[in-house]
Amino acid sequence: MTGYTPPLQEMRFVLNELAGLAAIAELPGLEETTPDLVDAILEEAGRLGADVLAPLNKSGDEQGAVLENGVVRTPDGFREAYRQFVEGGWNGMSFDPDIGGQGQPWLVTTAAQEIWHAANMAFMLCPLLTQSAIELLVTHGTDELRELFLEKLVTGEWSGTMDLTEPQAGSDLARIRCRAVEENGYYRITGTKIFITYGEHDMADNIVHMVLARTPNSPEGVRGISLFVVPKFLVKDDNSPGERNDLRCVSLEHKLGIRASPTAVMSYGDDGGAIGYIVGEENRGIEYMFTMMNNARLAVGLEGVAIGERAYQQAREYARERVQSRKQGSNSAEAVAIIEHPDVKRMLLSMKSQTEATRAVAYFVASQLDTARRHPDATQRAEAQALVDFLIPVVKAWSSDTGIAVADTGIQIHGGMGFIEESGAPQHLRDARITAIYEGTNGIQANDLVGRKVTRDEGTAAARFIAMAKEVADQLTGADDNNLKAIGSALATGVSALAETTDWIFGNNSLEAVNAGAVPYLRLLGLVAGGWAMGRAAQVAVNYRNAGDDNSGFYWAKILTARFYAEHLLPETSSLSAVVIHGSSTVSMATETDF
Repeated sequence: MTGYTPPLQEMRFVLNELAGLAAIAELPGLEETTPDLVDAILEEAGRLGADVLAPLNKSGDEQGAVLENGVVRTPDGFREAYRQFVEGGWNGMSFDPDIGGQGQPWLVTTAAQEIWHAANMAFMLCPLLTQSAIELLVTHGTDELRELFLEKLVTGEWSGTMDLTEPQAGSDLARIRCRAVEENGYYRITGTKIFITYGEHDMADNIVHMVLARTPNSPEGVRGISLFVVPKFLVKDDNSPGERNDLRCVSLEHKLGIRASPTAVMSYGDDGGAIGYIVGEENRGIEYMFTMMNNARLAVGLEGVAIGERAYQQAREYARERVQSRKQGSNSAEAVAIIEHPDVKRMLLSMKSQTEATRAVAYFVASQLDTARRHPDATQRAEAQALVDFLIPVVKAWSSDTGIAVADTGIQIHGGMGFIEESGAPQHLRDARITAIYEGTNGIQANDLVGRKVTRDEGTAAARFIAMAKEVADQLTGADDNNLKAIGSALATGVSALAETTDWIFGNNSLEAVNAGAVPYLRLLGLVAGGWAMGRAAQVAVNYRNAGDDNSGFYWAKILTARFYAEHLLPETSSLSAVVIHGSSTVSMATETDF
């Protein structure tokens, strides 16, 4: 099993040339985000990822988290790694200095987090959820709640969780039964939550649970759900952990992947009720939780990018080292490295191009998030937020699906060794598989996209993105460079398919028919978004080469990879459009008796 090398040159290219880091650094409060500072951040984040986190990835998977006498122990090395993570100030990287953060753009934080997810996805799930909990409290918490919990969450001394799921309530949160009864200014929480990532562990001094529950006489369905902060240890006057709250980890799930990450079954109120503090108003818990979930969905999409990069690196190195069969078309009988065989080259280009495309789109969304939060012009803030809302389901679902596919291709390149755990390749696929499920399954993301995001504001965000993609396609097809022309032609076909399919969604009055085509529509949008990003990358690369700057071959590889994406991935957009428009009726006609 090979190690992990952060792709810093690629990251810098995307940050600077595609995501507009220079413009982000001009936003109010981000003026100190200089190129030198960003380089230093990425270098240090890379060292942490490659030297500390990555070596624990395989051993953590093999050892797993264990529950012993009510205490969850993470794998060897995780506690020390987390201590280094906290002491480095990495946990609060993107949050404002006035709450103890580093005040860096989400764009830069996104790049750093890609490194850590690639190095050790199971480890990074803990900071991921803490980050989401901080976002929730910053946005919706009272001054009192912020005073109690924010400082230690931002530093990472305390970690956060998201407690939604119950045995009878998965994606259907209307079925939640966990109860909350008011008592002396706080609430007593009783019930069971399942699938709670890092619900119990030994890395942080306290664990702050964000719990959905119902108050007495609340309305039925999701309108009657409230949100509560329920700490493992109650907080003393000096903000240190005090008395143990009435909650416990009942068991840990035995999982396909991310085995080092403890996934807990949590019981609240075995001895009278756990003390919880309400966030905001009663019956608005789902509204508040979406703040946390949207943050996490961007992070999960980034996991897809990261796992794709890790799988690609390992497959590439194996293909360079594995000698097998003579080169096709050669008169020599000498066996060559399999990277010289056409099908292996095709698979590697597929892995590389898809990973680069998902990275570029994820970083773009992160840049729009910074713009939405900090731009001085209200109109530009609103436009940026609309693009974030529109593309978040795509980043989450398309990127995670892509990461799974890339990891699967990595196994194929390894051949028989890819089926052997010792090689390390199976872990990437096992770890990646959860990304299409948690934080809202990819089917739910697709339904959200076609049911709300596409039609919101009369389709303004969708129309704007289609116009952005068409503009790049027109530029490419009008270029003098033959590679750019080829990329532009494929992108133009994809944009046309996306526009036609989006119009069909607007004109269709059958929600069932629209939802039947939701998943292929999301993939169609993702492929076009990736083509738009890869086309822009090719434009930049051609300009640098024309200026005589390509000593390393980096820019030529960019052009080649973009053309591969255009010729091997974008043709799928036409068939996806046909599936959505013409194939949804078949799904709608099916009844229970047809299966």
